[in-house]
Amino acid sequence: MTETETSPAVSDAEIDSRIVFHEAEQIMEADFSEFHFRDSEIVNRFYDRLEERIARTGEELWFFLVNLNGTRIDPIAWTAYSRRGRALNLAHSMGSVRFDASEVTRRQIERAANTEAFDPNLFTDRAAALERIAELPGKRRARITHDPNYTLSDFVRRLAFDEDRVIMEVDFSHFVFHHSRDVDDFYDFIEERIKETDRKWFFLVNLNGCEILPAAWVRYAHRGKRLNEAASLGSARFAAGSETEEDIRLRAETQGFRPNIHNTRKEALSLIEEMRADLTGE
Repeated sequence: MTETETSPAVSDAEIDSRIVFHEAEQIMEADFSEFHFRDSEIVNRFYDRLEERIARTGEELWFFLVNLNGTRIDPIAWTAYSRRGRALNLAHSMGSVRFDASEVTRRQIERAANTEAFDPNLFTDRAAALERIAELPGKRRARITHDPNYTLSDFVRRLAFDEDRVIMEVDFSHFVFHHSRDVDDFYDFIEERIKETDRKWFFLVNLNGCEILPAAWVRYAHRGKRLNEAASLGSARFAAGSETEEDIRLRAETQGFRPNIHNTRKEALSLIEEMRADLTGE
């Protein structure tokens, strides 16, 4: 893929036609057949939609049935495909089974059969994959209600307002968002404090050592975007080479925001001053 080429637009309707939920069997079926993952943007587009569709069901856990017939993944897309697939599985899968009718897959299964390398979750046809899913143990309980991991005092010390420079600083450093409840509790507190000020702010976000676990990502992206649209004059983030930084950069390609991540607080503050100058025209 050349520098001037871009992935063709993929509509929600096209992706939705490739995602089917079989409620009785507790299966989410993803049809990647004949789909070309050209780059990280199209990977993120597809996985964003998978996350959104799962969130809409109200059920966090599904068996995954994945059709890989004729799927193409370019080298430039592999990192994003691997990271997003792993995150989705960790957050929402009770077991993933794939099928691919290609000769390559058939030979791979034959070579690996009856050895430690055998992957029982890779098959050449859909019927065999469904049989395998039927053997897997379910993990669903009643609808999951997350218990809070934090109290108000955990948030208070992590939020500060610099009225002279119109900067709201949020300290997510070494904070773990385990699931959607953690996200909502923290963002509810931030929104309430901002409403008290009755103004918009530049956002300075410390992400050093922050962990956003797979079960929290969909909600984190939604609440962050909503808060930025409602109350931000511009946002700058800083983190020193974290996993979270890489995930934010990936998701920014398709979720409508600029990552604006720097290595240090000083660099992030410099970006805020550039944004301030753009707003004031000075």
